[in-house]
Amino acid sequence: MEFNVKKLASDAGVFFSRAMQFTEEKLGQAEKTELDAHFENLLARADCTKNWTEKILRQTEVLLQPNPSARVEEFLYEKLDRKVPSRVTNGELLAQYMTEAANDFGPGTPYGKTLIKVGETQRRLGAAEREFIHSASINFLTPLRNFLEGDWRTISKERRILQNRRLDLDACKARLKKAKAAEAKAACEGDLWSDEVEKAEHELRLTQTEFDRQAEVTRLLLEGISSTHVNHLRCLHEFVESQTNYYAQCYQFMLDLQKQLGSSKGEIFSGTFVGNAESASPAAATSPPAVAAATLPAVPTIPVVPTIVGVPNTVAEGVLNPNEVKPPASGTRRARVLYDYEAADSTELALLADEMITVYSLPGMDPDWLIGERGNQKGKVPVTYLELLS
Repeated sequence: MEFNVKKLASDAGVFFSRAMQFTEEKLGQAEKTELDAHFENLLARADCTKNWTEKILRQTEVLLQPNPSARVEEFLYEKLDRKVPSRVTNGELLAQYMTEAANDFGPGTPYGKTLIKVGETQRRLGAAEREFIHSASINFLTPLRNFLEGDWRTISKERRILQNRRLDLDACKARLKKAKAAEAKAACEGDLWSDEVEKAEHELRLTQTEFDRQAEVTRLLLEGISSTHVNHLRCLHEFVESQTNYYAQCYQFMLDLQKQLGSSKGEIFSGTFVGNAESASPAAATSPPAVAAATLPAVPTIPVVPTIVGVPNTVAEGVLNPNEVKPPASGTRRARVLYDYEAADSTELALLADEMITVYSLPGMDPDWLIGERGNQKGKVPVTYLELLS
């Protein structure tokens, strides 16, 4: 017990000495040992790395999980060293609602079929989002968090020790200075003050050695920030790659869905673009589709080319060369392009959103397609990408 009391008293004395030295430095009444410029640059770069890493980490967490309550929950599970429970993404939840709605409305109805298709795409988008979040958390967030909770804490601890060693060193310098000044004033007590000077010089040598050793340890840790930057750069590349794959998947899923919906829309309105050809026969005029069409609002129709000179069977056989097709003498329509479209082959015409083209239909053509012309260019274009103008 006696040893503990002495140690406590010694520690209290050291703490008081450091506090006095720190206060006097702040008041400008004591000298302060300055670190070299290179060391100060290392300290500034370390602080900059820590501050920006924290900001990037927090904002990336917001990007991956916008819900603050969910972020707090994940933080608590992480601190308790427990596995975070699986959470349904917004896309997967929307897919569930759409599927249930389709079952209530009737999966065989046009609306029900479309709900099922869109719901399936939303489910795939949600699964892709889950995979992206998992990949980004492992490859990007975890290394940043490990730096802040591991390397940076070690650096901060060693910097505090270095600060204490510097205060001890400056306090010893102050004591030696006072001892020498007192020795010069009291020449008659030279022996007494000579012992005090020697004691102060011995303490100064010890504290200087400890300070130099701690400064070297801290310097090595600070120079390791360069390796941290290299590691974070690699993690950043992996994050960008994961994000690129995620958005590429989403883009492909939506393209597939757009094609499916375009095909369905073509089936629903298939009689619209060839209705003028079918209405030529009395049987077609009295058929149920014709009766249903008669109850719908009037829709602009596309004229049909009656014949194709020189290639009578190309359309019927499913092989169409747009360059051999001649437009009708009259009745072609203008259309505005709604979305960009990339031609799949030489028989199709690439489209740019908001441009104007001329369109017309051919006998036996797929109702989802029209012939489009833009200047000297000609090719098939999808109906769903156009707005027909009256």
